Amino acid sequence: MKVLITDGISPEGAKILADAGFDVCQKALSPQDLITQIADYDCILVRSATKVTKEVIDAGKNLRVIARGGVGVDNIDVKHAEDKNIMVLNTPGASAISVAELTIAHMLTVSRFLHLSSMEMRQGKWPKKEYGKGIELYKKTLGIIGLGNIGKEVARRALGMGMHVLAFDPPFAPMDFIVEITTREKLLATSDFITLHVPLDKQHGPTIGKAELDMMKKGVVIVNCARGGVVNQAALLEALESGKVAAAALDVFEHEPPTDAEKALINHPRVSVSPHIGGSTVEAQERVGAEIAIKVVKALGANR
Repeated sequence: MKVLITDGISPEGAKILADAGFDVCQKALSPQDLITQIADYDCILVRSATKVTKEVIDAGKNLRVIARGGVGVDNIDVKHAEDKNIMVLNTPGASAISVAELTIAHMLTVSRFLHLSSMEMRQGKWPKKEYGKGIELYKKTLGIIGLGNIGKEVARRALGMGMHVLAFDPPFAPMDFIVEITTREKLLATSDFITLHVPLDKQHGPTIGKAELDMMKKGVVIVNCARGGVVNQAALLEALESGKVAAAALDVFEHEPPTDAEKALINHPRVSVSPHIGGSTVEAQERVGAEIAIKVVKALGANR
């Protein structure tokens, strides 16, 4: 069995695959080279960089498994894979803690102007008065849209900081702690902070657009560490300019790397940004690599 890894894997994950007797090849490929070479492999293992398109799947004559080390599978044509009886695997919970911690970090950053004060101090300034009117997270209301693995980890941390947590998630499952499950409308209208942990709905578009922003209280803070496009960036920039949104924190963008057209949002003084690093911690990468490797071994082992 031959496994192609295009976006890297932790050493532990690679060892699990090798110890199982698989022929493992790790290399980055251009989209065209991937189409040319994929026929040699039984499994392709990707992260977020490689796009497993219909063309790649059709060229993968021996493909049995498509695996993604990460939460979403939006870079994989899942329907086409399933139509061809190719198994699609991912690791929905392995990086949840890391993404949740980054979400909280961004909330603290914009609440205390850390993204601005750190830059100005490096320029020799002492902006004590300019940034002396931050806010506490304590007793603020956090609205969480999407209460899956990541949303639940965010909720745990927010509750530990003394926040009141609202959540909206239609397929909600019971938890071992209490948050207030509410309607989408109440969450949008009453939350001081809103964080999203949902996949991009390619059919219906952004979860947060102009209509949803209009429903929010003035001075709300928006955090998106989920997927680019979940928040309409043009509408968000307009809301920041008008003052409706006090601040925003973004780890993901509609285009990655962002285009020149997105620089106005990225450079906005009330926006904290990071380059899609939600799951990029040493601990998360170790968990992701091991978990996806074990799943691949099980899946391919069953197909031998």
